[in-house]
Amino acid sequence: MTKSSFTLNRAKYQPKLPALFQKAGLKVQAKPVLKSTKAVAQAGEIKKLFPHIYGKPTLTFAKAAKSENKPYRVGVVLSGGQAPGGHNVVSGLLDGIRSASPKSALIGFLGGPSGLIENKYVELTPAFVKDYRNTGGFDIIGSGRTKLETEEQFASALSTMQSHKLDALVIVGGDDSNTNACMLAEYIASHGSPITVIGVPKTIDGDLKNSEIGASFGFDTASKVYSELVGNICRDANSAKKYWHFIKLMGRSASHITLEVALQTQPNLTFISEEIAEKKMTLSQVVKTITDAVVRRAEMKKNFGVIVIPEGLIEFIPEVKKLIAELNDLLAGKDDFATLSMDDKLQFVNKNLTAASSQVFSSLPILIQSQLLMDRDPHGNVQVSRIETDKLLIDLVGDSLRELKKAGKYTGKFSALSHFFGYEGRCASPSNFDADYCYGLGFNAAALIKAGANGYMSTLKNLSAPADKWVPGGVPLTMMMNMEHRHGKDKPVIRKALVDLKGKPFKTLAANRQEWALTESYQDPGAIQYYGPSAVCDATTKTLALEQKK
Repeated sequence: MTKSSFTLNRAKYQPKLPALFQKAGLKVQAKPVLKSTKAVAQAGEIKKLFPHIYGKPTLTFAKAAKSENKPYRVGVVLSGGQAPGGHNVVSGLLDGIRSASPKSALIGFLGGPSGLIENKYVELTPAFVKDYRNTGGFDIIGSGRTKLETEEQFASALSTMQSHKLDALVIVGGDDSNTNACMLAEYIASHGSPITVIGVPKTIDGDLKNSEIGASFGFDTASKVYSELVGNICRDANSAKKYWHFIKLMGRSASHITLEVALQTQPNLTFISEEIAEKKMTLSQVVKTITDAVVRRAEMKKNFGVIVIPEGLIEFIPEVKKLIAELNDLLAGKDDFATLSMDDKLQFVNKNLTAASSQVFSSLPILIQSQLLMDRDPHGNVQVSRIETDKLLIDLVGDSLRELKKAGKYTGKFSALSHFFGYEGRCASPSNFDADYCYGLGFNAAALIKAGANGYMSTLKNLSAPADKWVPGGVPLTMMMNMEHRHGKDKPVIRKALVDLKGKPFKTLAANRQEWALTESYQDPGAIQYYGPSAVCDATTKTLALEQKK
């Protein structure tokens, strides 16, 4: 790509590191915090599946008394969907191992896990990496969603690493990708190899977090990008005063992005999937909630508004969730299903679904039916980003309002527009927070490699404080594992972190709902700021600030 003035100047930004790394570089030693750990659920089953890496301590670092000038050979894989800051993870990793020895080498495997299996790679030298520092995207080596699950794949991966004489492999990814990392770490250990595997927490969805991980990288930047766009629409709605905007935001399994954007922009209505599930709200109840708000605002001569929903909303509506689960199991391994005509697909599905799910499926518009039957992702999940939930709600609300108008209970006008913001945020230039966080995670991964840690995730704690006060460390991947039903079978995966309905971020939204529904309390957060006062440029998300507020 050609370099804009912004890119040229942004390249000069030097990410901020935790104070320990600023003072000691890689001259650090690992110290255990929790001496032993266990999985978040089904601990017995997880322990049996990962006997060589299970139960390890959580780690932190302190300055070492002695310095080693050992060169390291490290591989890196970018896995899964893109997230702002991935290039800085690579930069931090490279600078970290080279601070131990200039003879250290970093090998980037191309196109995600498949590059590791097929031994497609490029050496990431300082000159090569130079043009990618502080930039968005994963184009430095590309990414992919190949799932590591067969003996042949693991054997090929290990053979590739041995051919490059690697000391370690760093896998940058989300919960599924780091499940890959955990499986690979166990496989390598079971074969007596000294190669270690380190994971890095990536996903704009924000669902890879827990007591040890404050945030996944990319969430800060992506949510700020979406907040700018939603803020713009809020101002437009209040200017034109004639449209209802239905905005779907990325977030398949968790509503963290939707919650953060709502806190930033204060739209009229916000739906949180986890709340829908807890209250067991049906699709008709969701539609009624929107319809009631439209009617009440129309009575105030306000035939406009802004509604924000997560892309995974439809999966959390109980009757639809059950339908999707049945469809996922029904279509698992049915490679020839895509070749059938739509009529044959519908006949096959309705014949094999339970009576209740068949009734739900048949009640949906044909457009939504066809989208529910699209190809599954590599992990066997329906691709919810391709289900136009926003348009479904517009249609159903429109039908409801027409019935009310016939009954003389609604006299307003309903003109709706739909939007989906997803890919706009995945490869944005990282905010200062993500630029610093990712660089620190990469440098910290180098420290874990130096410590010989296998099956760990790179972590930085105390993230709501300035970067120099962040606390580096590592958490065992097995500590985050549980068993889930995938492809018709129970499999070990890293547990997703859903929105905590008892947490401060959600409670803040809930406390303001009634006011925001009927007023124009819209906020315009503006674009990401890269230059200027730290209070503006380095500020993190409202979610993280509320969660870590003392």
